[in-house]
Amino acid sequence: MLIAVHQMNSCTDVERNVAAMVAAMKEAKVRGAAFYFAPEMSLLLDRNRQRARSSITWEDKNKALRLLASMAGELGIWVHLGSVPVLSERAEERMANRTLLIDSSGQVVARYDKMHLFDVDLATGESWRESSAYVGGESPVLADTPLGPMGLTICYDMRFPDLYSRLARGGARLFAVPAAFTVPTGKAHWHVLLRARAIESAAFVIAAAQSGKHEDGRETYGHSLVVDPWGEVLLDMGEGEGLGFADINLARVDEVRAQIPVHLNRRDIPPLP
Repeated sequence: MLIAVHQMNSCTDVERNVAAMVAAMKEAKVRGAAFYFAPEMSLLLDRNRQRARSSITWEDKNKALRLLASMAGELGIWVHLGSVPVLSERAEERMANRTLLIDSSGQVVARYDKMHLFDVDLATGESWRESSAYVGGESPVLADTPLGPMGLTICYDMRFPDLYSRLARGGARLFAVPAAFTVPTGKAHWHVLLRARAIESAAFVIAAAQSGKHEDGRETYGHSLVVDPWGEVLLDMGEGEGLGFADINLARVDEVRAQIPVHLNRRDIPPLP
């Protein structure tokens, strides 16, 4: 099945981001893709949280989400929106970093809130506190798709292999990993982490990414990837915006799992005494 991966340079203007996504969805359909993947924070990328708040609302009141869902139905294409900031139903004063999966009829069929939040004080003096504005998700999500059972994850989640192991044991044959990786960590860890998640799970990894210098001042790494279950990189989009394509052959999952049957050989590890 042919998929389209949208590498974006999202800005602080939701309408501009939506316009770019609609154009990419249309191009994906014309070129024969059955599935479109967007990166993390596709609708809005703004580190100024006070300014960003004016554009963030509840999922069911978000006009941009409704427009994109309607477009998915009009085009007859499955859409993975990467992630979008929405007001959390569990903690009204904070937001959720949420993946939405939309089927070819325009219906939201799965949603996942990013479980692992990035809180760190760096040697450079930078401090990131994702948990000050966001509430983490409570459970993993496995979604049925035309590509097979898909594990939904977001960016920083990729550093926690237990999440992917749980999804793989639940039947995941591929993972979506939308991201907005910074340049230094991207150069050091992006490829190796995503290839590791694919290899250890014997599953495809589809990672749409943000790329370039953004309106809010940050710079993201790009290099949207599609990795097969053997760890082979089928698509690496490098830097810049654009739409990339890859053919997902699920028979490859069975081939690799027959060669290295990690799921049959897996044992539950007891806790340390």
